[in-house]
Amino acid sequence: SPQLPDGRVLPLPPVILGELGKDPQNPTVCFYGHVDVQPAKKEDGWDTDPYTLTEIDGVHLLKRNLYGRGATDNKGPVLAWINAVETFSVLKLAMPVNFKFVIEGMEEAGSLGLEKLLEEENQSFFSDVDYIVISDNLWLSNKKPALTYGSRGNACFFVEVK
Repeated sequence: SPQLPDGRVLPLPPVILGELGKDPQNPTVCFYGHVDVQPAKKEDGWDTDPYTLTEIDGVHLLKRNLYGRGATDNKGPVLAWINAVETFSVLKLAMPVNFKFVIEGMEEAGSLGLEKLLEEENQSFFSDVDYIVISDNLWLSNKKPALTYGSRGNACFFVEVK
């Protein structure tokens, strides 16, 4: 836990660990995301309050224009995975994988406490994880997403997108 200059120790926010499905025939995929954000002020160039999710230009078929701090880093991607699971459930489709989620609130401060949690849960919560997906990335433009295919200390894979 972080210590303040006056000596007080602040408790870390909890890390959310969630799981859905335990089919031994399916691989287990663990999705990582964070819900904390960098500081922002309206005078930094925001057209709206950065901490109030605001829809601008209404709904267009399958596209919504939502503006707010963390909408892409990283609350949007976290919600996308949750919506994907919800879609399988609503359509009554069998899940192709077992899901595990790790959602933290300290990524922007260096993920304080996460390494300790990972070590503590290595032989229990994470013991059956086959793959990890980190959806904390960005779009290079409105039409060009980034595809993160490796990070320091992780194995890299060849991915072909068509």
